[in-house]
Amino acid sequence: MARRGRKPRRSAEQQKGAPMSPYVQRELPFFDFLDEDQIVSLESQVDWILQDVGIAFRDDPESIKLWKEAGAKVEGDIVRAPADWIRDLCCKAPSEFTQLARNPERSVTMGGNHQVFAPIYGAPFVRDLENGRRYGDLQAFENLVRLTYMHPNLHHGGFVTCEPCDIPVSKRHLDMLYAHMTLSDKPHLGAITEMSRAQDSVDMAEIVFGKEVMDNHCVIMGNVNTNSPLLVDKVVTEAVRVYSSRGQGMIVVPFILSGAMGPVSTAASVAQAMAEAMMVCAYVQLVRPGAPFVLGNFLSSMSLKSGAPTFGMPEPVVSNYAIAQLARRAGLPLRCGGSLTASKIEDAQAAYESADSMHSTMLAGAHFVLHAAGWLEGGLCTGFEKLIMDADRLGSYQKILSQGLDTSDEAFARDAYDEVEPGGHFLGCAHTMRNYQTAFYEPALSDSENVESWQEAGSNDMRQNAFKRWNAMLNAYEAPPMDVAIREELQAYVRKRKQELPDAWY
Repeated sequence: MARRGRKPRRSAEQQKGAPMSPYVQRELPFFDFLDEDQIVSLESQVDWILQDVGIAFRDDPESIKLWKEAGAKVEGDIVRAPADWIRDLCCKAPSEFTQLARNPERSVTMGGNHQVFAPIYGAPFVRDLENGRRYGDLQAFENLVRLTYMHPNLHHGGFVTCEPCDIPVSKRHLDMLYAHMTLSDKPHLGAITEMSRAQDSVDMAEIVFGKEVMDNHCVIMGNVNTNSPLLVDKVVTEAVRVYSSRGQGMIVVPFILSGAMGPVSTAASVAQAMAEAMMVCAYVQLVRPGAPFVLGNFLSSMSLKSGAPTFGMPEPVVSNYAIAQLARRAGLPLRCGGSLTASKIEDAQAAYESADSMHSTMLAGAHFVLHAAGWLEGGLCTGFEKLIMDADRLGSYQKILSQGLDTSDEAFARDAYDEVEPGGHFLGCAHTMRNYQTAFYEPALSDSENVESWQEAGSNDMRQNAFKRWNAMLNAYEAPPMDVAIREELQAYVRKRKQELPDAWY
């Protein structure tokens, strides 16, 4: 649909109510876990899957037609192709690209030495200390969008921060898009579950940014899962044709529970994930050469007694390191999961599992980290307190990644040794006074005071501190400014589409 060209604008008041939250520009070297022989072995397994096993492209004749015209070997819905050709196609995807935000100062770069943190995606339930566990609704969703917008350690809005289950499935994507576009000015994702919903996402993004900007920049992305093992369904291929044909970004993530959707061995599951994602990347490049693509990995171990997924375990931690090296070799930006846990509340299990998951994602060098904050119950529930607690820790990771160890003259503090005598202290010296405000990361939720001070303040634990903080943030929230004409055009689009769509609850 033709729209008048608009350039993203920003007023002097754009930051009001929400501090700036630049994405991470990494200084820390990547943690290369595998040696060359291991990488070559994994790549050989990937090539074998691409050439000899093949990937099914099911329920979408258009995708099969495109593969045949391009010269792939197609038998039924199984597509096989020379690995070198698939890798050459993947090389057409940019190794680094920018997703524009409505506020240009909040735009994010995917790839290279950059890392972007986004909240949980897809939970049907929400939980907080006051109201307990319940189905997500539009009010909860909008509040989560507001909190993500306000938190400086979250750089990207994601999309389904929780499911607004009080809105029909056929229409809720419109309310979610409108909320992201008006309640926040950070970048966000779009809908993918049906082709028309993907199209609504692209059309609404065009209203916000204008056709000219959208023709030349990535302003919205779709995040899809392959149907592992070795199956790409029409949800993926139709979303690709909507987003990629317009030059917008696609994130493709094989969701593999080792032992169920992939072999029980981690190496085999990692290779399978690479093969599935690279095959879709190649398809994206057949649709539109140069279209932005992010290779995803969501590999989890599972309880072989119950079938339940497990998080923060050694196997998925290792998979993060392995697939990051493979993605860098392929020249593709990488998406991994973040603060993952199977715990039902923000307890010690949640802390340990989330920390191990996020730490490996950080060191591995994932460029886009979905589920970086708020994840509970294996992704079934968004915790309001968990969102704030996780985001608090993201600030620590961000400092490690972006600053490393300062070895400047100021950091060595030689003048302080002239001022402080042996046996003295540095608390009041000039060097301390110059640097005390930025010397150490200070988490907003941690209590490091003595027990007497803690008791006098009410003996609150971190969950209680997080509850107070997110409520205070919502009380202070102010929506970022938006052009009235754009807002009205979005409202008219949503009204029109809702009138056209019947209510559907599944």
